[in-house]
Amino acid sequence: MLNVIPIRQDVATEKVHDVAGTVRAGLGALPLSARIRPGMKVAVGVGSRGISSIGEVVRVTVEALLALGAKPFLVPAMGSHGGGTAEGQRQVLEGYGLGEADLGIPIRSSLDTVIIGETAAGMPVYFDAHAAQADAILVVNRIKPHTSFRARWESGLFKILAVGLGKQRGAETIHAWGIAEAIPAAARVILARMPVVAGIGIVENGHHEAAHIAVIPAERLEEDEPPLLEIAKSYLPRIPLQPFDLMIVQEIGKNISGTGMDLNIVGMWRRNGGPVDPLIRRLVVLDLTEASHGNATGIGYADLIPARLRDKVDWPATYMNCLTAGNYPGARIPITLPTDQAVIETGLAGFDIETARIVYIRNTLDLEIFWVSPALLAEVEAHPHLTAIGESQPIRFDPNGLLCSPAQNANPQRSA
Repeated sequence: MLNVIPIRQDVATEKVHDVAGTVRAGLGALPLSARIRPGMKVAVGVGSRGISSIGEVVRVTVEALLALGAKPFLVPAMGSHGGGTAEGQRQVLEGYGLGEADLGIPIRSSLDTVIIGETAAGMPVYFDAHAAQADAILVVNRIKPHTSFRARWESGLFKILAVGLGKQRGAETIHAWGIAEAIPAAARVILARMPVVAGIGIVENGHHEAAHIAVIPAERLEEDEPPLLEIAKSYLPRIPLQPFDLMIVQEIGKNISGTGMDLNIVGMWRRNGGPVDPLIRRLVVLDLTEASHGNATGIGYADLIPARLRDKVDWPATYMNCLTAGNYPGARIPITLPTDQAVIETGLAGFDIETARIVYIRNTLDLEIFWVSPALLAEVEAHPHLTAIGESQPIRFDPNGLLCSPAQNANPQRSA
């Protein structure tokens, strides 16, 4: 019988205690009133990630614009996400509580773009047609490490300008030209040609709460984003016990990571090749989040999945996302077995259950609590940032072979 032990990991806990007040103060320091005049049409670009404070940050921003007599509207800044359709992208925003009824302003969602210029290398720069007609533009995004490359600007405000507001055509072009170099090159063209006022960057702690919120004027974006990225990298939790014989991931989804599951956690080599680090010999994924709207980008990084996951996939939306990003491995169909039980038992085939190195995580975003096999307990006890918080418990399945998550059998308490 496979047993697991609940583990708590010390994660970054620095927190913004007054999100609304912090955003208001940042907008006041610009000052926003010097950049926005009554009657101006202001595009607020918002992405597709599940950012915990996104609703409050956007709401306060919209309130500040309305108070100045501006005419704000939301623009989905999410490349090809949302199934690569205008309605799908609108639904993503609505799912985050950012619908027209929630904020009292319109959403102008379209895949139409205009070419606003080209980079020094000759790459055309595409930009959302609605945002291009605005008198002013603000963007909101989380700043974090990218899942497929390392650079001075990764996932953040430069990316949402270049890739998010580039829509499907722009995202596809940037990936084809080499994303690490093309993002900053395109962002510089956008900042030079478009009326970008500011970007609001959010860095999250290990509990997915806002740890830092920075309202950065357009002229400071290039210099001020990289230090926030370094903070985000320092906050990124990992599982410091590799290698693993088997990793069980309960769920993947676009609201968790752009690649469904964060390749910083399960290994960039699964997408890009190269050194196998970390070594996870078999990777099992069981489910897809509802907030992903069927987009199962990243499913192809798994070795084994159950039929219930495969049956939730919106393949056209997944293919659109992966083709746009040139991420062909992310949409491959892994070996598919009838049940969770069959998948996990197959993943363990050939390993001694007494010595197998196994970890179970809810997803790659939530790593404060996870579960490990008894073979890893000694390493947990020797690690200064890991604590066993419960007794060993068997992994169970219901009569239909569905995994009964160990979260139902343990009673972990979040650290203060």
